[in-house]
Formats: sequence, structure tokens, C-alpha cells
Amino acid sequence: MLSRSRPILTSFRSHAKRSKFTLPDLDYDFSALEPCISAEIMEIHHTKHHQTYVTNLNMFMEKLQDAEAKGDVSSIVSLQQAIKFNGGGHLNHSIFWKNLAPIGQGGGDMPSGDLDTMIKNQYGSLEDFQTKFSAATVAVQGSGWGWLGYDTISKSLKIATTANQDPLEATTGLVPLLGVDVWEHAYYLQYKNVRPDYLKEIWKVVNWSDVANRLKDAKK
Repeated sequence: MLSRSRPILTSFRSHAKRSKFTLPDLDYDFSALEPCISAEIMEIHHTKHHQTYVTNLNMFMEKLQDAEAKGDVSSIVSLQQAIKFNGGGHLNHSIFWKNLAPIGQGGGDMPSGDLDTMIKNQYGSLEDFQTKFSAATVAVQGSGWGWLGYDTISKSLKIATTANQDPLEATTGLVPLLGVDVWEHAYYLQYKNVRPDYLKEIWKVVNWSDVANRLKDAKK
């Protein structure tokens, strides 16, 4: 599957020549996902953690451009991991915020259509899918992400996990549809060390319409 991955630096490099990466706005207030995710967590997660990834990504991309201009291959190589980590953090969180919606405003509501049909055909029911996804994601050692991805080769859905801030598509070839952050900063202030409780509650605020739109785009 790694052979199908897209080079992460290609899109970053072309973007960096035009403008700086910026922190995306949320489509809802920090408190909108309560009681599933507290306002305090959302504010810190968005304005501190995600902002740090954006700031560092811009810094390392500037260093990369300088190294490329100088033909400094050693520096170019040494910057790859930092760009992967901070670039992945930016990519992953940008998906994560869109994957969430307040209860009563789409959160937890699965629309009829292709996504619903594929989940039922592959996993039996939405509840069975959630159980399998949560089990795989709870098992992530240390920090990482749980994912629902689309395999463009087999035309099927895949549950996957990634470590740290590794971006799904660039490291596995799967197109990301749904990402759940299981770094402790995503839940510890509210759920302490009980990751399963966080994963149980987050389904109530998953924006399935956004996930369905990502599937539609992945199939084009």
C-alpha cells in the first residue's frame, strides 16, 4: 500500500511558495460539542495544539526552501521528519474539525446514501462498525489516530490507525474520510486516562454528512 502514497512534501512545497499555512476556523463554537467534548478542550486543542503545528510547519518549510536554494542536501534530508510531523498534524486536525458537528446540527446523524450502504454491507450495521473502529483506535499505543479510509484500488472502506501525526493518505494510500484524534490532549482534561469513554461519546458528534461528502470526492 505504501507504493500508492502521495509525497507529502509535493503539495506542501507548492503551497509554501504561494502563501503561509494558516489555522482554519471552526464551523461551531468551542462549547458546541458539549457534553461530549468540553469547551476547554476544544479551545486548547484548536488554538494551542493545532496552531503550534501550523507555526512549526511554516518555519520548517522556510528552512526547506532555503536549503533547496543552497543545494544543501543534508539539511533537506534532516528536515523531512519535522515536516512530516507538523504537516501531518495540520492535515489531520483540519479533517478532524470538519468531521465533528454539534448534536442537533448533524452530529451523530447518518444520512442515507452511499456511505451508509457501504458501512452496512461491510460491517453489518453502523453500531458494529463503531465497535470495530473503537476497538482498533483504543488499542493505539501512545499517541495517534483512528481512521476510516477509502481504498481506491479495492473500492472499499478500511479501518486503520496511524501513529503520532502520520497523515493517513501519505503513509498508507487510503483516502481519509473520518479521523479521530487519540492524543491525550484531545480528551484527558475531561476523560482522564479512560480513552474508551471518550471514543464512546465522540460518536454523538461525528459529522457523518462531512464523511459522506469525503467518500463522494474520493470516488471521483
